[in-house]
Amino acid sequence: MSVNTQVKIKLPDGSEKTLDQGKTGADLAKEISEGLFRKAVGLSINGELSDLYTPLTDGMEVKILTADDPQSIELLRHSTAHVMAQAVQKLFPQAKIAIGPTIDNGFYYDFEIKDHSLSTEDLANIEAEMKKIAEAKQRLVRYNITDVDKQLKEFESQGEKFKAELLREHRDHNPTLYLMQDKDGNTIWNDLCRGPHLPSTGLIKAFKLLKVSGSYWRGDEHKEQLQRIYATAFWTKKDLEDYLHKLEEAEKRDHRKLAKQLDLFSTHEEVGPGLIFWHPNLATVRDCIENYWRAEHRRRGYQFVYTPHIASEHLYEISGHLENYKENMYSPMDIDGQAYRAKPMNCPGHIMIYKSKLRSYRDLPIRMAELGTVYRYERSGVLHGMLRVRGFTQDDSHIFCTPEQLEGEISGILDLIDALMTTFGYKYKAYLATKPAQAMGTDEEWEMATGALERAMQKRGMDYEVDEGGGAFYAPKIDVKLFDAIGREWQGPTVQVDLNLPERFDVNYVGEDGNKHHTVMVHRAVLGSMERFCGGLIEHYAGAFPLWLAPTQVAVIPISDRHQEHARKTAKALTDLDMRVHLDERSETINYRIREAQMQQTPYMVVIGDKEVEGDAVAVRHRRQGDLGSMKLSDFVEKMKAEVEKKEYV
Repeated sequence: MSVNTQVKIKLPDGSEKTLDQGKTGADLAKEISEGLFRKAVGLSINGELSDLYTPLTDGMEVKILTADDPQSIELLRHSTAHVMAQAVQKLFPQAKIAIGPTIDNGFYYDFEIKDHSLSTEDLANIEAEMKKIAEAKQRLVRYNITDVDKQLKEFESQGEKFKAELLREHRDHNPTLYLMQDKDGNTIWNDLCRGPHLPSTGLIKAFKLLKVSGSYWRGDEHKEQLQRIYATAFWTKKDLEDYLHKLEEAEKRDHRKLAKQLDLFSTHEEVGPGLIFWHPNLATVRDCIENYWRAEHRRRGYQFVYTPHIASEHLYEISGHLENYKENMYSPMDIDGQAYRAKPMNCPGHIMIYKSKLRSYRDLPIRMAELGTVYRYERSGVLHGMLRVRGFTQDDSHIFCTPEQLEGEISGILDLIDALMTTFGYKYKAYLATKPAQAMGTDEEWEMATGALERAMQKRGMDYEVDEGGGAFYAPKIDVKLFDAIGREWQGPTVQVDLNLPERFDVNYVGEDGNKHHTVMVHRAVLGSMERFCGGLIEHYAGAFPLWLAPTQVAVIPISDRHQEHARKTAKALTDLDMRVHLDERSETINYRIREAQMQQTPYMVVIGDKEVEGDAVAVRHRRQGDLGSMKLSDFVEKMKAEVEKKEYV
């Protein structure tokens, strides 16, 4: 009986290659072309990342990955993480390694280093050692651990307690080591890892260690305290330099720094973390946004409501929040012997308003909107300025409609999202999150809801991706990601078709047939939370809000004392026209006051001197464009009004 000694491999273009049994991805690359072999860095096998030297078996779908493939960056960063860990242990032999995963835009590695805190100088030395390892072109070789107990003893003798703990957990999962070997095949270093990795450290050319922070083993503050090094790696030095420049720009735009410079918001230990105090400047920005938000909603047939900040715990038993969301809710408070909770969501309150009377199909759709403040527990370690807080105001809306109305309502929401995001200068991309493995409701309900979401996007010609299984357990949804001025991605609007709450609360309407039917309920937030949205907006604009949002729109600056009376008249005239004005009559030099206004990101400066007093005019400066010349006050007002009306960002 003959034994089949060949395997067939399917390539991305649909063609097949026949190879001898035992051949690897590297052999396949060489079979296709020498040029591809020289560029190959890894494999995608049946959609999963794999090492280049993985043995191939019959029927595999294989793609040879090069640095040009977006997937390959994970191989690079994962391998660079191992190079970093090896360098740390070379320089600090007492260091014990924990875990080192890839993350967005880079990777990190956790270490326990007794009696030493890593410094900026240490990072530079680690980088230098990493460069030596990369230049040595060490091979990264996968090794299957066949004798787990023997390997455990070796880890324990080395004091590698974290490796040992992980190996015990994964002893039945075919654990592997990755060996770092020199050109003669000698193993220099190893780490417990499932891979995959690059074939050689020689492919690692551009990396940077970014910062050190504290962490805990397994994220548990009761366990060992570790030191975490954050880093990144790119295929080319140019890509690395571009990314580092972007980081510098992001640092300049950090909303917490700008908050101090521009007097925008604060938090206070006496009050507690994650609770934001809006100062007048940012409160003005928020007021303008909310007024615009309300106007756009009125035009689209929304009705505004207000609901209490606390409610009986019984409400959240019905809604399922106590069952599914309890860890994010605050402890109950006792009121007259009844347990009450600070609300984590606005939806149960809107349902109560809907259920306050009998509804007919003729009443639908009903669109309720609320700028409703909610309270959710976040661990102190993840709180971050205005972007991650414990109390926040959502621009929350719920639409109650019939199944026949659903697609039209979703389309209307997408129109609103586009109008608002375009106004604020955001580009965006949508994701359709579909039914997860564990879900409530019937297949028919999910198909109806998901189909309505998808058809609404298709009819608009929207660019979207399908996030398979990414929906909530109770609903499919559209998630919109925003891209700011420097290309960073932010969580944006979300639209959910709820199959759960209408059933839990028996939210119904009387149909044309005279029978009661459950309403379809759509949850949607366009801005998300006012805190997160405004924090992101500060960074998007780098603190330089457009004229319609600017806390101070015009600084009126008299050159000397004899020009103050005219400056006051000018300031009053502008204020009477509902412009936000700052009259700067300080005795500082004119250049100092202009520079101060520019530092405060004031869009316009109006300078009053002899010519302006005599000609009843104003000399106008713009924060970016500089001197715009002298003009009549009425002309300047018209210019500002037009800019505010168009919500331009000049």
